Amino acid sequence: MSILQNKIDFAVVLRVDHANPNGDPLNGNRPRTDYDRLGEITDVCLKRKIRDRLQEHGHAIFVQSDDRKNDDAKSLRDRAEKSLGSKLGSAETAKLACEIWLDVRAFGQLFAFSSKRKAKGGDEEGGSGISIPIRGPVSVRSAFSIQAVEVTSTQITKSVSGEGEGNKRSSDNMGMKHRVDHGIYVFFGSMNPQLAERTGFSDDDAQAIKQVLPMMFENDASSARPEGSMEVLKVIWWKHNCKSGQFSSAKVHGSLTVKPDGNIDLARLKGLEPEQIDGF
Repeated sequence: MSILQNKIDFAVVLRVDHANPNGDPLNGNRPRTDYDRLGEITDVCLKRKIRDRLQEHGHAIFVQSDDRKNDDAKSLRDRAEKSLGSKLGSAETAKLACEIWLDVRAFGQLFAFSSKRKAKGGDEEGGSGISIPIRGPVSVRSAFSIQAVEVTSTQITKSVSGEGEGNKRSSDNMGMKHRVDHGIYVFFGSMNPQLAERTGFSDDDAQAIKQVLPMMFENDASSARPEGSMEVLKVIWWKHNCKSGQFSSAKVHGSLTVKPDGNIDLARLKGLEPEQIDGF
């Protein structure tokens, strides 16, 4: 596989329809909004969905969801120890981790290890430790809505079977459920060839991410996000003709204007033609 040869910028326009796209656990799981009431989906949440779709397409992923694990690893450390073996904690850790896992060579990862030293009684105790950082070439920004969103909160009743044979219902518990009634969101990303040289991120890896972006919300339904409530409308893909790029990412991303109805306008950038891909 050839290392990424051309800088790539991309954007994803998506629609939220009566769903909670990204709840804030510090705010009663209400949909995230900023001080201007613009809806927000964090970059961590977006990368989680990209990882899940890549995993479903057969790619090896290091940071797996508990409900989508395809191995018996009990933690990230356990997965690293089982896969890296004697290389774990050595100078070869980063190189081997990038070779094994697509999300590591794409988004990067921090491998932290505590060193062990012998105490007087012969038992091991924690030392200062070391960290092995891997800086990935793929960056993803948080998604923000085009306009302020309205958050609707509904009081719900939660009932479960009581003790015994399960035929007695316990006291009802009151809860809250929150949603964004409607919102058009957009997020941007970039792929850096210089950083790709360090992790081995290839043109094939870039194509794998390009393939899953239009279907980010497939197989992602939940009570907060019912089927059909999250939809990718358009993926815009800019492939530059060189490693450094014909234009800065800021200028490329700024060439996209998203309208409240989800339609887009693209300002022309000389020599850089974007590819438009419809959502899945």
